Amino acid sequence: MDAVHEKLAEIVALVEGARAMPMSASCVVNRADLLEHLTDLESLLPETISKAQEVLGDKHGVLEEGRREAAQIVADAQEERRRLIEATDVHREATAEAARLVEEARASAEAMRLEVEDYVDAKLANFEIVLNKTLSAVARGRDKLSGHSELEGLGDAVDDRPLPG
Repeated sequence: MDAVHEKLAEIVALVEGARAMPMSASCVVNRADLLEHLTDLESLLPETISKAQEVLGDKHGVLEEGRREAAQIVADAQEERRRLIEATDVHREATAEAARLVEEARASAEAMRLEVEDYVDAKLANFEIVLNKTLSAVARGRDKLSGHSELEGLGDAVDDRPLPG
């Protein structure tokens, strides 16, 4: 993501440092330089998208690990329950403990799932903000380039008029 931000900063600096057109909000930007920067930025975006997909992959891995841990906790609880059932005096206590362990495992797995979803959502939201800023910067750059072309046509018409006086 840092490379994307750096490239955007370079594009902004290029536009900000461009020679201004007299009596206009437009400027003259070297087309080749700007296109090179935009091409570099475009090449960085697949890397950023890959990172977002990694985050999604991490979500699935963490969820799967949570499920495995929950299954192991449940299996351990069932084994403990069977062992305790053998002693008739502690049968009720064993049943209650097994139920508590199962509920604890479910609650733990649910809490872990919610944490993972929040983490992934935060990463995706951040990625969405970066992409929106990138798209906005590209649109502004294109608008400025488009505005520059319109001013060139107006400049020719102004030069053909006789000077007052």
